Amino acid sequence: MNAFVSLLRDNRNYRYTWAGQVVSEIGDHFNNIAVFSLAVTHTKSGLVVSGVMLSRAIPAMLIGPLAGVVLDRLNRKQVMIASDLVRAIVAMAFILTVRRTDTWLLYVLSALLMLASPFFTSGRASILPSIATKDELHTANSLTQTTQWTTLTIGTFLGGASVMQFGYQWAFFGNSLSFLVSALCISRLFLAGHGFRPPRSSLTEAEVVRPWHEYLEGLRYMRATPLILGLALVNVGWATGGGAAQILFTVFGELVFNRGPAGLGTIWSCAGVGLLCGGVLAHTIGRRLSFTNYKRSISICYVVHGGSYILFSQMRSFTWALVFIALSRAGVGFSSVMNMSQLLRRVPNAFRGRVFATMESTTWSVAMISMMLAGIASQHWDPRTIGAIAGALSSTTAVFWGWANLAGRLPEPACEGVEPEEIEVHGEPNV
Repeated sequence: MNAFVSLLRDNRNYRYTWAGQVVSEIGDHFNNIAVFSLAVTHTKSGLVVSGVMLSRAIPAMLIGPLAGVVLDRLNRKQVMIASDLVRAIVAMAFILTVRRTDTWLLYVLSALLMLASPFFTSGRASILPSIATKDELHTANSLTQTTQWTTLTIGTFLGGASVMQFGYQWAFFGNSLSFLVSALCISRLFLAGHGFRPPRSSLTEAEVVRPWHEYLEGLRYMRATPLILGLALVNVGWATGGGAAQILFTVFGELVFNRGPAGLGTIWSCAGVGLLCGGVLAHTIGRRLSFTNYKRSISICYVVHGGSYILFSQMRSFTWALVFIALSRAGVGFSSVMNMSQLLRRVPNAFRGRVFATMESTTWSVAMISMMLAGIASQHWDPRTIGAIAGALSSTTAVFWGWANLAGRLPEPACEGVEPEEIEVHGEPNV
């Protein structure tokens, strides 16, 4: 905890980034709870939840390559601010869906929201090694992710309670306002020298009109670095069951346990508690783990994650279901912090945008298929059966990673993520 406090006190750039993250992510969860609850309230169907999730996944999948290229070409700070402003407008427009009984506008606005999101989320990951020193990077990554899960815990609980108390409009208004606060915080970031524009040679005319070639260059880098490719495939393995799990949270809260928006918020909150505990554990022991033990821990985490999700799906007691969803997410939280720390230390600045955007888009692609199949299956199968299958699929990550590790296919690459001459983090700007 002292390391977190010191980072926020001493590192001005990270402090602003973190403040914007807290506000915007709490607003995001207000939106999520309101949208999913509104969809189920109007239709009483898990299929419409699948439709909303797909309307978010497809744009994220399609825009990922472009977001990666843009973030590796342009000033990442300005791209992130633009993303926040666009999302503020779209989030406010969700108010128009409250009194409608059809759901098409929910799909359209969800798609527009996610079209802008990868430019911010991948951008935030890309700038982290530039605003944190080498010694701060593990702590900064841990705090970023544990904050994400803390806001999940707080935001989903408050979102469910506020929707029931004050209605859907206030949740959407709060989400819109949170993006404006985030944009203000990001505007305060400052780096000397070339700032937040990644170093690169001047673009040729052919590269300007053919960004796909730059994206392929990023894919070639990932393929040539086994650990980076392995981490991308870990996300894919998780998403085979993880996409279905996102839909099932709503189905279990609203329909299986019959607890309405508050039940949905409680499940998401307990998931957030689990993620937070896993993240704190990763921060505590992460520095002491050797590379070999790090790789072993990932297999263990995904066995715990998948097995606990299966138990969650079979519980008749709401209390025990909450315990197992927290344990399941603790496994994800630990592995997520450890994996991201590896990425931040290993990926060169010139490729960060493309690597993080590619991982985000591929994860959404597989999750999209998982969501679609879960939505269809919900019309014919019991949610508990679908949940057991989703947990088993997520555990396939442990099998793949364990095999690759034992076969010697995950050698330790060089640390290229932090370039000390880029970092100017402690002082106030001179302009």
